[in-house]
Amino acid sequence: MAATGTVIGASGLASADEGDTFPPNGITEWGTPVSLGNGEVRTFTTVTPSGRPKYYGMFMERAALEGLPSAAELEQSGTENYTDKYGPTGESVIIHHKWSQEFFMPFPQTSTTPFTFLGLHWNPDGHPPPNAWEVPHFDIHFHMLPANTVDAITGPAAPTYDLPSRYIPEGYARGPIVEERVITDMGEHMVNPTVPEMTGGEFANTLIWGAYDHDGDGTAELTFVEPMITQEYLREHSNTDRRRIAQPETYARAGNYPTAYAVRDVPDQDAIAVTIEDFEEFSGDK
Repeated sequence: MAATGTVIGASGLASADEGDTFPPNGITEWGTPVSLGNGEVRTFTTVTPSGRPKYYGMFMERAALEGLPSAAELEQSGTENYTDKYGPTGESVIIHHKWSQEFFMPFPQTSTTPFTFLGLHWNPDGHPPPNAWEVPHFDIHFHMLPANTVDAITGPAAPTYDLPSRYIPEGYARGPIVEERVITDMGEHMVNPTVPEMTGGEFANTLIWGAYDHDGDGTAELTFVEPMITQEYLREHSNTDRRRIAQPETYARAGNYPTAYAVRDVPDQDAIAVTIEDFEEFSGDK
């Protein structure tokens, strides 16, 4: 598979579903909305009539991009307004050494994929590394573990497990600071070192892969995939930006895994949808 960032339906080009209702009516189920900024955000899953997964997504009203809390507001009023990551206004937490507004949002369940919930983070001051991701952005985690398992992950910390190279997606690398690889409420992050912000360019839309040893057997496996997208990019976005997801040599467990992700403008609803899609069935080695 091509490395992340390979554009297969770039912004400004027609996409296969352009002009249709998105997400499709009749085969889409919705999660409970949460309040973000001046708008709302919901999760959704779309499954074909034959039972094949089509989309797992985050549906964000464009109003949610405005009126967002600053880092100072998250710090000062977090114990009053942002106290529950499972609740409608999220929780104020320090993650990656910066203040973040965090939500754990369940997906309507299907039996054909490992995906369980969306971990959404609004990062008003971004987060490390410097000169790369320290701009206002959203971390959009599509998790494959139960929420309570992810909730118990603490960091920053060094891994206490092995991560076999066969599980590391093509073109990706583990973080250079070993003692900060495992992050609270997430796990270990891997990035393609050739993305623009890692080579002197600007950060706009990057895909992260994540791993963790969730069953304590000493071996980590892939546990989340994460579009990481700036507030500025989403404000200016139109049409569909669709990119390939780099794949590992093998997954630890059999299932349907996404091979593409997309950011779609949904103008008739004044919204943006971020999805994982083009699911393919993979056999596992555990």
